[in-house]
Parts: sequence; structure tokens; C-alpha cells
Amino acid sequence: MSLLDTLNEDIKTAMRAKDKETLSVLRMVKSALLNEGIKAGKDLTPDEELTVLSREAKQRRDSGKEFAEAGRDDLAEQVNKELKIVEKYLPEQLSADEVRALVKEIIAGGASNMGAVMGELMPKVKGKADGKLVNEIVKEELA
Repeated sequence: MSLLDTLNEDIKTAMRAKDKETLSVLRMVKSALLNEGIKAGKDLTPDEELTVLSREAKQRRDSGKEFAEAGRDDLAEQVNKELKIVEKYLPEQLSADEVRALVKEIIAGGASNMGAVMGELMPKVKGKADGKLVNEIVKEELA
């Protein structure tokens, strides 16, 4: 079952349950996926779908952080609820320790600069770890 099929089923479920918040978020995610497919001119691959989902989650993470810093806890709470809904469709996230282990493995394999390590690491952690976290860990391990 593709991600769009899953989203359509979950949208129907949310409509039946009259869960407006979930319905709204699922429609936004579906819209983002469809728009990306139209832009690409083809059906999205699972990797491309994962990229779109990751982008949606990152936008909500960043918005939540900005709202919290601005003292708008009501908006931060709303965005965090949306983030939880989006995260249900992402693969399980790797912990910092798991990312660090992968980085050490790649460095031990001979990669010695930032570009080489990131180039080898990112396909392995795509959608499973935040890029900012990955970047920080790589810098620490290379230092």
C-alpha cells in the first residue's frame, strides 16, 4: 500500500471520527505529496515521498521552536500536535548514539572529510534522523 493510499484511508477515518485537526494535517501532507508529484511529472518513489514527509516535519519543528521563542505557546502547542501526526508516517527516528555509531563506522572505513562522510551517511539515515543532528555529530567526530 503506497503512502497516498494510506493517507486516503486515514483521511476517511478522520472524517468519520469528525477529527478536524488530524483531517486538516493529513490533507496538507497529501497536498504536498501530490504537488511534488505534479512538479516531478511522475509518481513519487518511496524515497521521494519520504523526502516530502521529512520536509513537512522539519517545517513544523522549526515553526514550533520559533513560536515557543516568541512566547506564543498556544501556536507552538498546535504545531507540535501537527508534528506528532506527521511523524506517524515517518520511519522510526535514530537516536544520537545510533547516528554516532554510523558516523564512526564510515570514518573507520576511510572517509576523512566532511563531504565524504556526509555523502556516505545521508542515504543511510534519510528520513530517519534530523540533518542538523547528523551534521553536528559528524563535525564532532571529525574534530
